[in-house]
Amino acid sequence: MSFDADLIACAQLVERGDPDRFAATMAASVEARKVLFPIYAFNVEVSRAPWLTQEAIIAEMRLQWWTDALEEIASGGLVRRHEVVTSLAHVLDANSARQLQRVTQARLWDVYRDPFEDQAAFSRYIEDTSASLLLAASQALGNQMPDALTDLGYATGLAQFLRAVPELERLGRRPLVDGRPDAVRALAAEGLERLAQSRRARSQIPAKAGPIALTAWQAGPILKQARSDPRRVADGTLGMPEAHKKLRLMWQAATGRW
Repeated sequence: MSFDADLIACAQLVERGDPDRFAATMAASVEARKVLFPIYAFNVEVSRAPWLTQEAIIAEMRLQWWTDALEEIASGGLVRRHEVVTSLAHVLDANSARQLQRVTQARLWDVYRDPFEDQAAFSRYIEDTSASLLLAASQALGNQMPDALTDLGYATGLAQFLRAVPELERLGRRPLVDGRPDAVRALAAEGLERLAQSRRARSQIPAKAGPIALTAWQAGPILKQARSDPRRVADGTLGMPEAHKKLRLMWQAATGRW
């Protein structure tokens, strides 16, 4: 599969909508990018779908559109023409397509203003919206979905979610089950432990799927910031300076460690 117009459109979509993940993908090999860009472009489209309208039924229909498109890919039948869906059809099998359906279902939480039912529901949301991407990508690249990527995806997704808390609150959502500093500190500590578990199980990840871990390049520092000073979550000050980000990504790409 070459970098055709559809793949280029996927890359541009990720560059505009998720620049950090774009930078991580550009640190991977060209062959890996051909698989990762369609999956990450799908994530950009699905993650913004609930926010494009104030009408819940319209948002649900947008998410259902993606669920149906993935089912077409999974069933091996005729697939609708769309730059992202067409590109996905070239890289996904039935297992990876249905793994991505977990993302579209989880994003229904973004449509409404209801809080998470409990901490378990919050954790499922993080795993379904973040780890599912890594698992689908690993299946597409290495024909495996190791448990280590569930832990890595959770840690990465949690770091991203904590950075988004102020904006989610501004939009009328209740993002955290318990927003008190001690609870946020414990949540960040859990994310760091899941990150450590993924490191210990690094050998599970097939070599071809190694570039997937590049998406975790900022997870550790951000979670450490939240654990050290939970107020940074509410203040929206989590994150790394641009120069440090670039150096850390270069280090991870060179070493394969996270």
